[in-house]
Amino acid sequence: MEKPAQTEFPIHDLLARRWSPRAFDERLVAPDTLRTLFEAARWAPSSSNEQPWRFIVATKDHETDWNRLFDCLAEGNQKWVVLAPVLILSVASMNFEDDGKPNRHALHDTGLATENLVLQATASGLVAHQMAGFDLEKARADLLIPSGYEPAAMIAIGYPGDAAILPERLRERELRPRSRRPIGEWTFRGQWGTRIP
Repeated sequence: MEKPAQTEFPIHDLLARRWSPRAFDERLVAPDTLRTLFEAARWAPSSSNEQPWRFIVATKDHETDWNRLFDCLAEGNQKWVVLAPVLILSVASMNFEDDGKPNRHALHDTGLATENLVLQATASGLVAHQMAGFDLEKARADLLIPSGYEPAAMIAIGYPGDAAILPERLRERELRPRSRRPIGEWTFRGQWGTRIP
């Protein structure tokens, strides 16, 4: 199922087609396809070319690893993620490698790498859904994340599934039109509060 954005101004088709569904097919994603997603992430821009992103990935064919990530998810997300064949946790290195100083752009840059990954997933016929709903401390402990690294988001990836498999409330959300706030609500000219026309 595709649900392209109804844009006010023309944008690239790949951007319009990217969305975050909850219905996944159980079909496994080939290892080379996953590597392609990470190759896309690798080429994201970053402050001082630091490349602070790290990804912990688990696939359904490695059940112990997949369950370890799944168990970190909030119960509401577990209800629909159960069929997703790939789970990924994005993690940001919060300090620069050269001097150990805080990298205040680390989460931003990790988000850029994640968006590259997600757009490549869309281009590859996959879908991706990013989640903030996970237990941060459980992820730190269970996934052995060292200090100085910040878990950012959990990401479910796979092939699109049938919305009919979802519980009714989630199915309704899956099928309703996508929406976004108008550009004029969040874009300012020259200073905060001066809205662009």
